[in-house]
Amino acid sequence: MDAAEVEFLAEKELVTIIPNFSLDKIYLIGGDLGPFNPGLPVQVPLWLAVNLKQRQKCRLLPPEWMDVEKLEKIRDHERKEETFTPMPSPYYMELTKLLLNHASDNIPKADEIRTLIKDVWDTRIAKFRVSADSFVRQQEAHAKLDNLTLMEINTSGAFLTQALNHMYKLRTNLQPSDSTQSQDF
Repeated sequence: MDAAEVEFLAEKELVTIIPNFSLDKIYLIGGDLGPFNPGLPVQVPLWLAVNLKQRQKCRLLPPEWMDVEKLEKIRDHERKEETFTPMPSPYYMELTKLLLNHASDNIPKADEIRTLIKDVWDTRIAKFRVSADSFVRQQEAHAKLDNLTLMEINTSGAFLTQALNHMYKLRTNLQPSDSTQSQDF
């Protein structure tokens, strides 16, 4: 799975919009949306919210967690803990990117939020690297990756998989094979 596929999955997350148009319910395969009434908040998938915003048909409301004070607490908590802490959304990075790219005018303190999310991301990736290094050094057979998001796994997983494959090849080449026989003198 690549980053574009993870972003595609994130676009199914529900966000709140305030439409400036009227429309009855929309019946889609994924579920019913609406009704849409001007000035009344309604939850829609992110893909629809971005589309409506681009056509100037709505105003996006940021998710509850997308607030400077809450993100500062999340960042500080992540820095204090040795393990990965739960994120406010399994797609926090993708949601932030899409919302700030398409609706930054609807999000108060957008630049501060972008910086805080980047700080959280950097902290978590650094933790992952330290964990992976410890995992490899201790020659562990398995690891527990609680509270990692799909994008974090996707970003670091390829590197870790390649590193483990190389280590496996090195270890198997260093071990004597069964076919070599020792000679007794």
